[in-house]
Amino acid sequence: MSTSAPAAAPVSTEGVRGGVHVRERVIDKAVREASARVIGVPRGDVDVEVNEWGRGLAVRIASRLPVPSLEDTEQIRSGQPIIERVRNAQEALATEFARLTGREIRRVSFTVTGAIVPERKRVK
Repeated sequence: MSTSAPAAAPVSTEGVRGGVHVRERVIDKAVREASARVIGVPRGDVDVEVNEWGRGLAVRIASRLPVPSLEDTEQIRSGQPIIERVRNAQEALATEFARLTGREIRRVSFTVTGAIVPERKRVK
């Protein structure tokens, strides 16, 4: 015979007073994780700085950017130019940061600090 807990009553927040404070380090960590995922690098390879700017946030990101091997000419031809990739990443990151933080993202600055080239596989 199984017993089940009674269903929880809906919780109403109407009339609840107070505020919500999210510490900067939580926002920094969320921004770092999202940046690493969108860029395609380990989170330890991404430096972020988040600041209040106007009524929103300004985010600065510095990271290496994954690029195809220079020997893979087909992938290089079919890929986007780096500037276009960075601009697309900025737009995707602004949308993701706004979703994660619930704040308006006023600016996303992205500095490419180098390249990550896939390791060549050795054939024996």
